Amino acid sequence: MYEKYLLKLEEAGKIRNLKERSISCYKNYVSYFLNYVGKEPEDLTCQDVRDFLLTRKDSGIKATTLNLYNSAIRFFYRNVLRILWDDITVPRMIQDHQLPKVLTLDEIERLLDATDDIKYKAMISTMYSSGLRVSEVIHLHYNDISRTNMQILVRNTKNRMDRYTILSKRNLSLLTEYWFQKGKPCEILFPNKFTGGYLTVSTIEQVMRRSVTTAELECNYTPHSLRHSFATHLMENGVEQRNIQALLGHRDPKSTEVYLHVSNKSLMGIQSPFDKKEDEYHE
Repeated sequence: MYEKYLLKLEEAGKIRNLKERSISCYKNYVSYFLNYVGKEPEDLTCQDVRDFLLTRKDSGIKATTLNLYNSAIRFFYRNVLRILWDDITVPRMIQDHQLPKVLTLDEIERLLDATDDIKYKAMISTMYSSGLRVSEVIHLHYNDISRTNMQILVRNTKNRMDRYTILSKRNLSLLTEYWFQKGKPCEILFPNKFTGGYLTVSTIEQVMRRSVTTAELECNYTPHSLRHSFATHLMENGVEQRNIQALLGHRDPKSTEVYLHVSNKSLMGIQSPFDKKEDEYHE
């Protein structure tokens, strides 16, 4: 019923050079909205979006997800239907900002031990040791690994800026072992064994869930937790924030500042002003 509108949405995304994953997400969110409302697209209003989002909120959907719906439907209204968008009727929701989940070094080891497949073990190791997003590790190519300079060239980044990050000696050994065992892939570093193309994000998320369960880790860690752990452990080891920002590829320093709050070692070294008077008394 709505296929021609979804095709127009895809075209609107392509002409703006949106990433394929973004276009796919937009289509999924808009399709869900259209099927829920059940109206002719030309008859839609911003009140329809407001009612839809409130219903989804009442069903327990988080503000982060609701804002993704908002972005997708807003793009559809403006670029496909040419309907004026009203930010008063459909505002973006205020999000709760929770501290990222960080694995301990012991948990990292247990996670790797619980991952039997050498390919996925190498991917998990790379995400942690170099601070890669899951979308970045699945798009790595063989030539992105520089053994001479001990660095990794990261392409297909979230902010569309290529960057270099560090290559761990231990991770290089694991990558080398994987490479010889899995037929020496010379293009895509971690190809899908059936299609030869890129693995999907959901595949790595499923692998991570299985390994977390097998390792009997208490938290529901995700692949992105490995990137958080990389940054937090560097912060705890005294690496300057601007260097961590460069390794992570953050444009905004505020994105890196969150790890100051996560790093227990940094916080625990700070003396409360309430203790200052007592210290003076004992001198």
